[in-house]
Amino acid sequence: MYTPKLFSLLLFIVAPFLLEADDWPTWRGANGNGLSNEKNIPENWSMEEDVTWKVKLPGPGNSSPVVAKGKIFVTQAIEDGKQRALLCFDRRTGDKLWERVTSFPDKEPTHKTNPFCSASPATNGKLVVVTLGSAGMIAYDFEGKEVWRRKDLGPERHLWGTASSPVPYGKTFIQYRGPGPLVFMLALDAATGETVWKSDLPKAQGKDEKHWFGSWSTPVLRNNHGRDELLLGLPKRLVAFDPKTGKEIWWCKGLGELVYNNAASTGDFVMATSGYGGPALGVKAGKDASGDITSQRLWLTTKRNLQRIGTGAVVGGHYYILTEPGILQCIEVATGKIVKQARVGKGGNWGSVTHIGGKLYVTNQGGQTLVISANPDFEVLTTNPVNEMTRGSPAFSDGQVFLRTYERLWCWGK
Repeated sequence: MYTPKLFSLLLFIVAPFLLEADDWPTWRGANGNGLSNEKNIPENWSMEEDVTWKVKLPGPGNSSPVVAKGKIFVTQAIEDGKQRALLCFDRRTGDKLWERVTSFPDKEPTHKTNPFCSASPATNGKLVVVTLGSAGMIAYDFEGKEVWRRKDLGPERHLWGTASSPVPYGKTFIQYRGPGPLVFMLALDAATGETVWKSDLPKAQGKDEKHWFGSWSTPVLRNNHGRDELLLGLPKRLVAFDPKTGKEIWWCKGLGELVYNNAASTGDFVMATSGYGGPALGVKAGKDASGDITSQRLWLTTKRNLQRIGTGAVVGGHYYILTEPGILQCIEVATGKIVKQARVGKGGNWGSVTHIGGKLYVTNQGGQTLVISANPDFEVLTTNPVNEMTRGSPAFSDGQVFLRTYERLWCWGK
């Protein structure tokens, strides 16, 4: 029976999955899974062809741009992380509208390939939230006014730095804090920044900042037969959390000690991959999944895998991922079988795959954005060179492509 109250409740439940098609509010798109309903995205561009605008950035960075309400937001480390900034640009012209800088004079470890501020911003359409490592989390409105700041979350310390980005959910922003000796996940009230819930993750804690152990993954929202779940790959196991409470719903063992990218799902199937050559796994986790479901694991790789840093996309029961050596793999989600793998483009890759209209888009470290047919017999359709170091992923919005390289922020398309 329809009632206004019931409608409001349903709207609140599904709100995280109903963002404007023209916006790209998180680094993996509106649903955080690299699947987009965008249309009229260009397939060909270069440093000269179809360039709408390009702007010089203050320095390198691994974060990706997000797009909302005619503005582009990018995080940026300045002065080797002593200054940590959120930059806002006009999507029409590329003009910088404002810059908000947080000073952080303390020391914090990271790797030379992972500059500070590697987490991408996230927006719920009203606020933009950034996580700046040990400098904390900050929310701004679209005019650059600070709404709240949390600098009491504790240090993030690992010799390879951090990467996990915020996730908008309902009236909260959810953040995984790790890796290192202090690891937890929390939800902050979007309006006030106050803690709604916090879940400590002692099994994911490293012995110290030099311990090769931890996760750099960003949680991924999944609707499991009407039940919202937050998927997160952690050392040794894949976990589904309740995004309303932070409590563990189910978990599956089998991952390695290092997890770099995000989990993926399709229907009742969920898969996750480890980094540093570690194992990947697939599990059936339907509406009744609860507790330890390792017995329902469908497959677990035993041979050493290629290094996997970027996240793949699931299309038609297949998972497409461009590995760090630059080899694209098509993996059958239900079995873990590698249907096809082949080298594409030139050089290595940290970028994540996006599926748009039957095509895969991914930008490698050499600045080539490869457009690839999304089928098990994939082939490279176009190679779009920028020739600038890139470790982030493009944003796609209203027929345009936005890419952050180590030198510039680019916009292609009309």
